[in-house]
Amino acid sequence: MTDQRPRIVYNALPLEPRGGGVSTYIRELLACMGSAVDARLVAAVQPAGVAELAPGITPMVKGEARGVKRALTSAMGFGPADLTHGLDVDLPLRRPGLMVSTVHDMAIFDTPWAFPRHRIIGERVLLRYALRRADAIVAVSAFTAERIRAITGRVAEVVHSAPGPDMAPPSSDEVARVRSRYALPQRFVLHVGNIEPRKDIATLAEACRRSPIPLVLTGHSLWGHQPPSGALEIGHVPTSDLPGLYGAATLVGYASRYEGFGLPPVEAMACGAPVVSTPVPAIVEVVGDGAETFQPGDVEGLTETLRHLLGDEARRTQLAQRGTERVMQLSWTRTAQGTAGVYRSLGLAV
Repeated sequence: MTDQRPRIVYNALPLEPRGGGVSTYIRELLACMGSAVDARLVAAVQPAGVAELAPGITPMVKGEARGVKRALTSAMGFGPADLTHGLDVDLPLRRPGLMVSTVHDMAIFDTPWAFPRHRIIGERVLLRYALRRADAIVAVSAFTAERIRAITGRVAEVVHSAPGPDMAPPSSDEVARVRSRYALPQRFVLHVGNIEPRKDIATLAEACRRSPIPLVLTGHSLWGHQPPSGALEIGHVPTSDLPGLYGAATLVGYASRYEGFGLPPVEAMACGAPVVSTPVPAIVEVVGDGAETFQPGDVEGLTETLRHLLGDEARRTQLAQRGTERVMQLSWTRTAQGTAGVYRSLGLAV
């Protein structure tokens, strides 16, 4: 008998085993959507993304696609669907049915100084086009929703992201394993994320140098931006190593000047790590008083905060407890349920 349930097709082309926050969003959301809706779920992915899909999600395998090629593949569409959801903005040119677009940030408009010049015009055009045609827009934070409305006039539904289910305080054995694997110093400040201008790693590195304490960096350099000298680079780490890495860190530092959500601080708090962060709106919205804050670019202020926290274990413990309590309200099950609510608001019977 033919399955009469609605067919939902996800544009999951950005999904990669070692991707950043967008890959985490795609992987964890799709893992929970099967229990949030009664529908046939299909995800368009690159070959490397197939293994990242949860059971119950049918892969639609496309060729390797990045940059312009990914945008063209997305524009060509993914065949018949009752609803197509672009999990990182992009939607088909030809309307197959209802269309939903998730926006992670509006940085291409708000922080053009952080991007290569050749990317700005094209990405702005694609973003405006997708948001003009979407029947509904999902924003990962109220801040991002506000920026969408200010720039495009569209109203977005806020559905927060969350730390992954494996992001929990690690065991002492797990911490020891990760320490050994990456040859970590006994005490260090950790930054999780790629090396690019918005993250302002230079401010974090200078404050660590003055404190003094080693700085450990994950991720890789984007667009030729090099890491500060003296930092210990360990590159991309498997998701399974992140809890142990957060657990090994004396502090987790986040000096970002702009975020659409800010997943690394949220993950760190879920793993029981004390966090020091800039109070950019999207982060404050989610973490509240779960992190110590300093103003973007304020090396003196960050240095003072680091010195106080590094010298006060009880204060670090208290900070970590506040952070863990704060992020307990976030879960991917709630994210999936909120996303399903957006589908139903469009009249899709799921």
